[in-house]
Amino acid sequence: MKAYWWKALCIILLFYTLIAGMLMPVPAKDILNETIRNLHFHVPMWFTMIVLLGISCVSSIQYLGRGSLDKDIVAVETANVGLLFGVLGLITGAIWANYTWGAPWSDDIKQLCTAIALLMYFAYFVLRSSFTDIDKRARVSAVYNIFAFAMLFPLIFIIPRMTDSLHPGNGGNPAFSQYDLDNELRKVFYPAVVGWILLGIWVAEIRIRLRRLKLKSLLS
Repeated sequence: MKAYWWKALCIILLFYTLIAGMLMPVPAKDILNETIRNLHFHVPMWFTMIVLLGISCVSSIQYLGRGSLDKDIVAVETANVGLLFGVLGLITGAIWANYTWGAPWSDDIKQLCTAIALLMYFAYFVLRSSFTDIDKRARVSAVYNIFAFAMLFPLIFIIPRMTDSLHPGNGGNPAFSQYDLDNELRKVFYPAVVGWILLGIWVAEIRIRLRRLKLKSLLS
């Protein structure tokens, strides 16, 4: 049972996030108002995406060093789930933007750069599907995966800060930590980040197990 403690923690934290995130009092800020509750869902999606894509990148590096197909399995499935959370982050962001910016898509630099980053990872899966040889597919996609992760940080964290942006923390706009991420919001936000990350790892773990079984049956 000790091996499952983090799954129990995940369930508790997400249950707390859903209840407290919807019912707790929030700062009465112009424009944001009640939509600030989305902070506990939208932002943790990005944290989860980055953690999973980071694990995927490390696994690809390990594959190139050791040649273990198991590392390729970890790389592809963590990238898979990471991309899912990235899409969820984009969707929750579009819903939030619709209420605060007046439209779900405003061609904001952060939106554009995030879309490019996600498209790069969609291309990762297209690249994998173009190879039939298992070893060649793992080797080529590992190199691409490392490149894609390296590009993630300039696209999401650097370029949006260099130009005008509606997004908090970019283009001269204050981040939530400087504007309205008060102590009450932090009581939910930090547990939400941990909970969503644990959920992402949990889903990835299930997919990794399934792919291992498929590979085992394919090689037997």
